[in-house]
Amino acid sequence: MAKGNELRPVVKLRSTAGTGYTYVTRKNRRNDPNRLTLTKFDPRAGRHVEFREER
Repeated sequence: MAKGNELRPVVKLRSTAGTGYTYVTRKNRRNDPNRLTLTKFDPRAGRHVEFREER
């Protein structure tokens, strides 16, 4: 299977708090065709914030 044609690509989730903290995860393109948004803990901000997929 070609890398560009993966069903579950690796994506970076960047904090919206402006700290620059990132998480790396995989997403299913069929279930989530749009950009992924998750609420996770940002240790630099010291609280839970929204993380958005960056490309």
